[in-house]
Amino acid sequence: MTNDRETKKSIMGGDEREHRRLAMTLAAVLLLGAFQLGEGELKGNYSKLSGIIIPGFASTQLRAWSILDCPYSPLDFNPLDLVWLDTTKLLSAVNCWLKCMLLDPYNQTDHPECKSRPDSGLSAITELDPGYITGPLSSVWKEWVKWCIEFGIEANGIIAAPYDWRLSPSMLEERDLYFYKLKQTFETALKLRGGPSIVFAHSLGNNVFRYFLEWLKLEIAPKQYIQWLDDHIYAFFAVGAPLLGSTETVKGMLSGNTFGLPVSEGTARLMFNSFGSSLWMMPFSKYCRADAMYLKHFSGGIRKGPNTYQCEQKEFQSNYSGFSTNIINIEIPSTRGIDAYPSVSEFSQTNYSSMECGLPTQLSFSAREISDGTFFKAIEDYDSDSKRTLHQLKKSYHDDPVLNPLTPWDRPPIKNVFCIYGVDSRTEVGYYFAPSGKPYPDNWIITDVIYEIEGSLVSRSGNQVEGNPGPASGDETVPYHSLSWCKNWLGPRVNITRAPQSEHDGSDVQVELNVEHHDEDVVPNMTRSPRVKYITYYEDSESIPGKRTAVWELDKANHRNIVRSPALMRELWLQIWHDIHADSPSKFVSKAKRGPLRDDDCYWDYGKARCAWPEYCEYRYVFGDVHLGQSCRLRNSSADALLHYV
Repeated sequence: MTNDRETKKSIMGGDEREHRRLAMTLAAVLLLGAFQLGEGELKGNYSKLSGIIIPGFASTQLRAWSILDCPYSPLDFNPLDLVWLDTTKLLSAVNCWLKCMLLDPYNQTDHPECKSRPDSGLSAITELDPGYITGPLSSVWKEWVKWCIEFGIEANGIIAAPYDWRLSPSMLEERDLYFYKLKQTFETALKLRGGPSIVFAHSLGNNVFRYFLEWLKLEIAPKQYIQWLDDHIYAFFAVGAPLLGSTETVKGMLSGNTFGLPVSEGTARLMFNSFGSSLWMMPFSKYCRADAMYLKHFSGGIRKGPNTYQCEQKEFQSNYSGFSTNIINIEIPSTRGIDAYPSVSEFSQTNYSSMECGLPTQLSFSAREISDGTFFKAIEDYDSDSKRTLHQLKKSYHDDPVLNPLTPWDRPPIKNVFCIYGVDSRTEVGYYFAPSGKPYPDNWIITDVIYEIEGSLVSRSGNQVEGNPGPASGDETVPYHSLSWCKNWLGPRVNITRAPQSEHDGSDVQVELNVEHHDEDVVPNMTRSPRVKYITYYEDSESIPGKRTAVWELDKANHRNIVRSPALMRELWLQIWHDIHADSPSKFVSKAKRGPLRDDDCYWDYGKARCAWPEYCEYRYVFGDVHLGQSCRLRNSSADALLHYV
């Protein structure tokens, strides 16, 4: 009898192990499942998906493509040496490093002595500066890739699309054929995997993808354009997208933004302003649009059309171009000194009397006045870099033959669009600049900074701030006004759900159904617990025909680190898992409950002296565990857990 019981127990243990393997297989189907495309959903006859990652600004490794001898340093640059980011060479040979990073500010060509090119593959975007200490500090997409591997995604199922983030959009195609290669990437993924791709873009990567969609219109016949998108792209996840630009760009252009690197602000400004992409992230008005400069005829000719920039009347009736305050407030010297500061009376007639008294004149500029060049013309006589900026602004942006990127986004013509960003972090939205008395690039200093914090405006100095704060603040880098522009893409009726980011039993979930939406911000009437971080989901109740749109707001999610957020990755996988089931009763995954999905989600509850979430997790020691929480693992019987999200 004892042997029979042991045999039976062994068989049951084998069944449990098989059940666990089944669970992992089901999880793997998350992105490897099969489908046929219907009205914005996946179902039926299983095939395979691909994930294509388009990284953000400064999120792709750059490698040297030159031999550069660095005097007074034991470290030289040789072909394929890491340039961005190699902190060792940055610290020991900063002048050599800068030669490999800088571009000609007018034509975007490389430095005569050194050139750099973007690396390829997933390794180019996972860690910028691999190493025991520097690796975790420079990690970008590494955790994302680890999740994919843990859920069983095959090596060819995730494709990186790195690019030279220093270049303007037109130069990306002119020098590197980037958009042509990206098109080939989608087509190759379709042939290799048997189905369309999911696009994951972060920060500037969203602007790159937007430009690609417009470039594609000139490469594909109009009648085939939408069909190509439907065949090759299933969904677009826009993470931390600066849809109306970022105010931090202004700080980088005028005083320098080191991003934590061991360089001076002047050096950072010199480098940033040599990049054509620096203007790509400038803030701009949501009320102003530009017509395409060129109309391509598929008979073979290209006809130049009118390049007009027009603003709605709201731009002149409202303050600050829709932003919460003026982005730039700058003191202009009233006298030349030693021929250094000529008059700017044409830009500030109202303050001319103060100029006669020898007092500096303060000018304020909105997002429109920055993006259309008015600001740079106003300081042209005071800043030697303004002529370069105006040249690059006109050549690479206002006169771009494909798209003027400094114009508001329309909803991308993709069936499924998910816009995801962080909210309620302290975010810079305005600056006060004054002359420093030093030569370029250190000729401006910041005297005050305006922040938005959870629906209010404050200044670093404590002075009173005039403006129109929004209902929330941004993600530390991009203002809420810019991030939340994608709410305009939602349908006429919206379902709003607010739930904790961590695992929860549903007791703190709030729902508002069928909220009317008319191309404006949607603000829920919901409560918050001060100690809980929430995700607020805005999802189409009544969709645009053939489309599905959702907006996810993550409390306190930092702009850079949001791609490493476990809550974001969990929600993303669950949504796709939901989509591949033909019998899903709703368009979006249920938010009613969230349990652990991985061993890493299980932890030890010291108050109850057991593993938390006992219905999902159990204590199971494995040799090498060093603490109790590490021994908490998913139960073998948790294969049914994913079925709750269908």
